[in-house]
Amino acid sequence: MTGLFITLEGPEGAGKSTLARGLARRLAAAGHPPVEVREPGGTPVAEAARAAFLDAALDASPRAEVFLLLAARADLVSKVIRPALAAGRVVLCDRYELSTEAYQVAGRGLDGAAVRGANRLATGGLVPDLTLIVDVPVGVGQARQEAAGKVPDRLERADADFHARVAAAFRAAAGPGVVHLDGTAAPPEVEAAAWEAVAARLGKQTASARVE
Repeated sequence: MTGLFITLEGPEGAGKSTLARGLARRLAAAGHPPVEVREPGGTPVAEAARAAFLDAALDASPRAEVFLLLAARADLVSKVIRPALAAGRVVLCDRYELSTEAYQVAGRGLDGAAVRGANRLATGGLVPDLTLIVDVPVGVGQARQEAAGKVPDRLERADADFHARVAAAFRAAAGPGVVHLDGTAAPPEVEAAAWEAVAARLGKQTASARVE
């Protein structure tokens, strides 16, 4: 079987972390224990970039913000994701390039073409096989975070208009391998819908490997 690259996307409070845990359990039970990663993070360089990105005291500018994220992504792709895929593993990644489109392009207003070009340089053109987008209204996501007692980080403290632009960008995302999930549904329902998409893709990958 060739490797399979799955990314989880969505606005704040969408439930991606809960979904990631559920999918990881299902993948392991199906004989495909995944390599689980998050963005930004996953390598010493990426974790350092994450700390700087989230540090309110540093207050990175929008352009500095995107370069921190892309530096983290470049190291993660090179050192973790590509080797895992080459070894035939399933990679389950919490956030990837679509988050940059939503937060830094739609949210911050950076030039989309320039950011996409920089992202291709960072990743070497690696794109996910399957992108699962958990869509929730901004108010729902924020209410969930408040109910959980989460302390907002630097990005989460941005104004309502920013988060509205981010959520709209996620809802509008389309393309090969993109699957939208209703994040307002109960977590088991979201997980079941996501697993249906993952299992279908696993079936295709396995069939392809047999043919080859």
